[in-house]
Amino acid sequence: MTQKIAILPGDGIGKEIVAEAVKVIEFLKADGVLDVELNEAPVGGAGYDADGEPLPAATLALCKESDAILLGAVGGPQYESLPREKRPEKGLLGLRSELELFSNLRPAILYPQLADASSLKPEIVSGLDIMIVRELTGGIYFGQPREITEKDGERYAYNTAGYKESEIERIGRSAFEIAMKRDKRVCSVDKANVLEVSELWREVMENVAKDYPEVELSHMYVDNAAMQLVKWPKQFDVMVTSNLFGDVLSDCAAMLTGSIGMLPSASLDSNGRGMYEPIHGSAPDIAGKGIANPLATILSISMMLRYSLNNEAVAQRIDDAVGKVLDQGLRTPDIMSEGCTEVGTAAMGDAVVEALKA
Repeated sequence: MTQKIAILPGDGIGKEIVAEAVKVIEFLKADGVLDVELNEAPVGGAGYDADGEPLPAATLALCKESDAILLGAVGGPQYESLPREKRPEKGLLGLRSELELFSNLRPAILYPQLADASSLKPEIVSGLDIMIVRELTGGIYFGQPREITEKDGERYAYNTAGYKESEIERIGRSAFEIAMKRDKRVCSVDKANVLEVSELWREVMENVAKDYPEVELSHMYVDNAAMQLVKWPKQFDVMVTSNLFGDVLSDCAAMLTGSIGMLPSASLDSNGRGMYEPIHGSAPDIAGKGIANPLATILSISMMLRYSLNNEAVAQRIDDAVGKVLDQGLRTPDIMSEGCTEVGTAAMGDAVVEALKA
């Protein structure tokens, strides 16, 4: 049966990097190993330009009827003066909320070919393979009430950080299920020493752990977790945490790998349908220059095949092709090192396709 993929290039370098991922998909279709239908739609700033909304109704409808979604990136300086509800980021948040994409998977994997690109010593990061599971549709980013108002004669702003027990339980189960396929270790990150919401978070995680006796559960305060990611990152297997803490920690972990241009992500609903995207953002400063790294977007296709389209064999084939390209010494500027050959966005995509042919 043909599976439907919604293609949302978005803004900035989104169009450039998504084009290379589509190139890979089209090759795999022609090779007879994928049966997929691609449908493109605008989102973010591109959605606002096309329809006056960062998440046009037609785009949302397309995503709801698709088996998986590939997103490039959203955002750009030209949209910063728009009302908050019209800004590109609202399109991304809207997709997460409307599609109930509550489980965000952020792998931090160091390819051995890029060990020298990490900001840490090779002996600290060599062999790094962490999966950060971030709750994505609750917490302080979505909490109500929230506003900027006046209090005691001056401006005063507040946001609400809240989680229901059911929200914590489902992200906990997502993390434990992933851990069962890995090294069977989960570290739950919170701030239970000062936050009531984290007290509940920790209690629920302990209850979820009872259903996974093979998995070792540990707890860590978020400030210590940030320190440990820099000090001894290989101690972690799966980390599970809230929306805000996960946002910060996953970007911190990303830099351990040498470049955020190498890292994909997945955002899943309870049925495994997901939205897949590189973590690096729209990078408007290099948009249109043809130098953006498309590998994270190509690896997002690999994650899509694994978690939503149930095609492990082709996912591994993509991973292997990326490894071959790195073995050849091909590098975009963000991962360039001495002795390697610098290539642009399109050339890197072409190289992955050639590696898939081998």
